[in-house]
Amino acid sequence: MNKHAVALAAAILMTACVGVSILAIGGFAFFNPNGVQAANSPSQIASDPLSSNVSAAQQSQDQAQIQQLQNLIAQYQQREQQYQQREQQYQQQLQQANQQVQQAQTQMQQVQMLLAALQQRGIITITTDGRIFINSGGGLSGEGGEP
Repeated sequence: MNKHAVALAAAILMTACVGVSILAIGGFAFFNPNGVQAANSPSQIASDPLSSNVSAAQQSQDQAQIQQLQNLIAQYQQREQQYQQREQQYQQQLQQANQQVQQAQTQMQQVQMLLAALQQRGIITITTDGRIFINSGGGLSGEGGEP
């Protein structure tokens, strides 16, 4: 019980320290007179004639970058379509494989039923290690099978 109380006190103390430090940092940032000006304040760049040339050059660079990004988006969309087509192909292949497995299971059941019927009639003998022996005289009608 004492260990639990010590652990709880330590957790509360640590939480209080972290909370106080967060509040202190937030308060200092809020009341800092050397803070950054608001982003929507009037820009000094617009009043400078040399900056209009820079602005036009910057705009052309931005347009080129936008075009590159749009080209990349188009490439990614093409890749996505290719991946979706591949997924559809794989789904079809999976369905075909599942059908083949079902057919094989059906055939296996038929073979097992045939072997069981042959063994019941005494035509074959199946050993515990899986070997199959054909009995002589086989039990077929007219061939002198077992009495």
